[in-house]
Amino acid sequence: MNPLDTPIGYSSSFLFVPGTRPERFQKALDSNADAVIIDLEDAVAEEDKERARDAIRSAWPTFSAEQKKRLIIRSNSPGSKFYAADLILAQELEVACLLIPKSESLDQINGAAQILPKTAIIPMIETALGLDHLKEIANSEQVLRLALGNIDLQVDLGMVCDPQETELQTARYQIVLASRLAQIAPPIDGVTPSTDDVERIEDDAQRSKRMGFGGKLCIHPKQVGLVKAAFMPTAAEISWAQRVIEADKASKGGAVKLDGRMIDRPVVLLAQRTLAVAGKP
Repeated sequence: MNPLDTPIGYSSSFLFVPGTRPERFQKALDSNADAVIIDLEDAVAEEDKERARDAIRSAWPTFSAEQKKRLIIRSNSPGSKFYAADLILAQELEVACLLIPKSESLDQINGAAQILPKTAIIPMIETALGLDHLKEIANSEQVLRLALGNIDLQVDLGMVCDPQETELQTARYQIVLASRLAQIAPPIDGVTPSTDDVERIEDDAQRSKRMGFGGKLCIHPKQVGLVKAAFMPTAAEISWAQRVIEADKASKGGAVKLDGRMIDRPVVLLAQRTLAVAGKP
């Protein structure tokens, strides 16, 4: 799946909103976040799962076509007693994108793809098993990009991380590498638990970009602007991307060199994504 087939493929800020708070759905869309994740998993108590699905079902007709392209539903984890009903809801609403938490195998992702043939899938890597099966998950059907569940991964691995999550550097690198090898969109980094520590949020977002992530999960609207600013391409990056596109057009899709560097399809896709993030035609 070409990551540019949906704006979620080049989004940098992803804001969570609980499925039980329909009054916040529109506010989240108006927050300037690139994408909004309506959550059926962690933010919803077991006894409220059905109520959350009903709230999403009722609100869905109120969203415009453009808003629906920015909406993601996070299901419950595969194997949970709530997962099948979540997939049925996603199928009924024809959601553009499904975020699957605790993704651990190719079969899980391909199974969802069979039920949702027109839906992009973002597997969330949150367990040791998911990390061990990164390659097959990244190459599963309809995978748009990967996401890191940094808090759950720490718990599953028994880690006690420092504020910079230094202990997760290897996991982050593995996720970025698997994404590149699968030629899918750059992955989405996990959350920053603090909503008020501006320096921590900025530092985390800058680290994400330096490591090769293309976006970051947000748990509060106050984080959105800081994350978007961190991922906004620089003037030099925009200029390079524009030159790549022009060189590709001139070669009519053939092999071409620019400043001594070979321009192949992944480089062109990256340039397209850079301009899309920057809002440049």
